[in-house]
Amino acid sequence: MTDTEMILTRPWQLVDESVTGLDLDPVHSFAMDDTLCEAAAKYANSGFVRTWVHDRTIVLGIQDSRLPSIEKGIAQLMDDGYHVIVRNSGGLAVVLDAGIYNISLVLSEERGLTIDRGYETMVALTRKLFPELGERIVDGEIPASYCPGRFDLSVDGRKFAGISQRRIRGGIAVQIYLAVSGSGSERAEVIRRFYDTAVRGGEVRYSYPSIRPEDMASLEELMQQPLTNQEVTDRIHNTLGNGRIPLFSWGAQEEERYRYHLERMKKRNERLSR
Repeated sequence: MTDTEMILTRPWQLVDESVTGLDLDPVHSFAMDDTLCEAAAKYANSGFVRTWVHDRTIVLGIQDSRLPSIEKGIAQLMDDGYHVIVRNSGGLAVVLDAGIYNISLVLSEERGLTIDRGYETMVALTRKLFPELGERIVDGEIPASYCPGRFDLSVDGRKFAGISQRRIRGGIAVQIYLAVSGSGSERAEVIRRFYDTAVRGGEVRYSYPSIRPEDMASLEELMQQPLTNQEVTDRIHNTLGNGRIPLFSWGAQEEERYRYHLERMKKRNERLSR
């Protein structure tokens, strides 16, 4: 067993919002992960796993929010029925909907847990969750996907997941979005159209992706069989908890810090709602 795989064997506590998250504003999730990062500093050699799903939302990166025609781009997304927010971590625009399943592994920031090792831990978990695909799951940038990065996950050149990482106050949140069901190419087309509109009329100060929708897929498309969010939740329980991961007991201190981080996220997004 590798050092990375050893991380997955430590005791975990679960925060499951794979169903309840559909009724929550997605800014909630970014406040939650920051709160858990702070709490993780008190739980050496263990960790939190948080599962979350939100409905019809486009999460923009900070750079995306500064595009020359961002207002027109956002209006287009809203006309298509999407809510729009800006995240508090790195990366570019991604889609959230009922078929996108998100996992956060939150750990204390300990010696040897480098940025690369954090990413590699999530790659290892994904391969364990979906043994049908196993080593066919490749990590490496898919340049023509939305939010391309070094730790994109793909099968046969078609991306189904992306990994990000946030480190604050002694804690690390390694986050992955998994396209579980639905059409990967249709989601990619939404982001492609957004950039086509939002980059017009001025200078763009970063390299935004030139998206090829056919380079993205969902797990059920790649596996050629139906896959539900509940099945993914069950697989997480079996992989990380031998059948059942105990729930994290949320306390008054966590609630106070959550309210603090939530207000910060709301203020970050005030400009978009004007």
